[in-house]
Amino acid sequence: MQRELKLRIASGIVLAAVTLGATWAGGFAFQLLSVAIGLLVYYEWATITKLAERDFQGNALGWLSQVVIAALVLMDYMPYSLPVLAGSIVLSALWVLVKGTSWWLPAGVAYAGLTSISLAAIRGADYLGLIAMLFVFAVVWGTDIFAYFVGRAVGGPKLAPAISPGKTWSGAIGGAVCGVLAGVAVFMAHFSLDDARMPVAALLLSIASQIGDLFESFVKRRFGVKDSSRLIPGHGGVMDRVDGLIFASVAALLLVLVQLLLGGGRSDNFASVLLGL
Repeated sequence: MQRELKLRIASGIVLAAVTLGATWAGGFAFQLLSVAIGLLVYYEWATITKLAERDFQGNALGWLSQVVIAALVLMDYMPYSLPVLAGSIVLSALWVLVKGTSWWLPAGVAYAGLTSISLAAIRGADYLGLIAMLFVFAVVWGTDIFAYFVGRAVGGPKLAPAISPGKTWSGAIGGAVCGVLAGVAVFMAHFSLDDARMPVAALLLSIASQIGDLFESFVKRRFGVKDSSRLIPGHGGVMDRVDGLIFASVAALLLVLVQLLLGGGRSDNFASVLLGL
């Protein structure tokens, strides 16, 4: 077995163990994982887009926003995290307007901040949060795995050749179908499926996951990089591993917020609203 493959397998096992262990534990353990992912995503984003080189002070502002959001998540002040993130995005956008620097700054603040907040909000600390997080994982992983295999087996027209030449429409559709089935399977292992809300939610998250994958490919292609970093031996960077999960988690956050604004669901439990309980 080649050394690179061994390294990839070993690091993959460690990543899976850490992720699933923190997911099972919930609470502070998963909050810590969420903010770690968010901070590493901002680090990779700033590195790829060369924010430190282009705008050192603006990048420092971006780091400050991520640290504050991380602190709010870890201290379980989740209701304050979204307003603080919104303020940080506005402040960084004003900085860009005044200084004439890069719009990749507010985009990175939003991308990384929403990563920490959405992941922590989904998992929470109770049993429903565990099921909700496993539901999101199942949709994202099912989509990603089967999009690859169906795409290779069936082939056909390219999905977005200018961004990611290897992706096909057959893979995207096959991945979406399998992602929905995987998510519904997780839900039905714990609850009865009484209507079409969960399959529809799973489909939306699957589509968001694939958009997230394409988005990261666009960013890397824009700056001429292959991997977001070399933080994970054999796998590249954190963004390379969680691009689909980020967009799916943010989509889940938006679904819950829309339902709450429309008066549906329990406002005190994110997971119950997402799961339609």
